Amino acid sequence: MSENRAKRLAIIAGHGTLDAAYPPLILATSAVAMDMEAAIFFTFYGLEIIKKGNADKLQVSPIANPAMPQPVPGVSVPNILGMLPGMTAVATGMMNGWMKKANVAKLSELLEMALEFDVKLIACQMTLDVMGVKKEELIDGVEVGGAATFLEFASQEALALTF
Repeated sequence: MSENRAKRLAIIAGHGTLDAAYPPLILATSAVAMDMEAAIFFTFYGLEIIKKGNADKLQVSPIANPAMPQPVPGVSVPNILGMLPGMTAVATGMMNGWMKKANVAKLSELLEMALEFDVKLIACQMTLDVMGVKKEELIDGVEVGGAATFLEFASQEALALTF
């Protein structure tokens, strides 16, 4: 490995959907496996990922998600059908099915792994205040900090990503 590579991975998780929750957790745990330090800063809807009992309940919406594959290959389904009741559940079930078939860990398992591997999970203090979320609502092991907490970590030889 190159000695010039970043020593840290700093990730901002700002979305709480199923499809947006996987990349920060997979990248952070992979970084630690590569002898890097990693931190994820959960802000706004990203807090949904770290609420107790919530990770495996996250959903993915078919609305405004044109890259989502059609449920029936080769059959184009108009985007407007995504607004029908139950379509979010269908899209979520479809994605969970793909993940299970590919033997990808559930989000709750990735969170446990992240904590076990000492990934810093930082909940944005301002967002907690704005959204009325209490620290007790978050999974154990999450640190609460402001933007300065995250920037202090990110400013020290870190590769920074956002999701």
